[in-house]
Amino acid sequence: MLKQTRILAITAAALAMTIGAANAATPAPDAPPPGGPGMAMAGPGGPGHDGHRMEMRMQKQLNELHGQLKLNADQEKLWQTALDTMKQNHAAVRESHKQMRQQFEAAQQQPILDLNAMHAAHQKIDVQNAQLKEQTATAWLNFYNSLNDQQKTTVSTALKKHFARMHERHERWGKHGAPGADGAASAVKP
Repeated sequence: MLKQTRILAITAAALAMTIGAANAATPAPDAPPPGGPGMAMAGPGGPGHDGHRMEMRMQKQLNELHGQLKLNADQEKLWQTALDTMKQNHAAVRESHKQMRQQFEAAQQQPILDLNAMHAAHQKIDVQNAQLKEQTATAWLNFYNSLNDQQKTTVSTALKKHFARMHERHERWGKHGAPGADGAASAVKP
């Protein structure tokens, strides 16, 4: 009985790692990490949305917000630093996910999957991406902390408006998603 349980546990772990590796092989979300003005924007993972449209919408929102803030020279420098950091780190995350997909595709050609190597590669990418997200969040927080109260109010208003739109989209996706989406959406709600 113990041997059977052990085999089932190993099989379940292998299946979980394979699914995790398959998920890593999907495109990376096109979202700035937490801390940026568009921090809650989803990437191409949303139903009916492609990454380019989401990036364009985010860029438009950032441009609108930038125009409303009336930044001084020091704030402008911090804005540009945060924006550049976000773009560079976003590109790095996309590249790491591309490499992960390539590794996954190469691994599928082998008669026996090396789940340990796949897991290690996935963990390494997760750590790298977490560091990039933290760098981006820090850059945006440095910018935000340089704002006066009126500017912070403008940012807060823009974010609240954005969060409301995202909530509406998620509600629609839950109601009009794939079969079973209603159950999944309602299971998450408190």
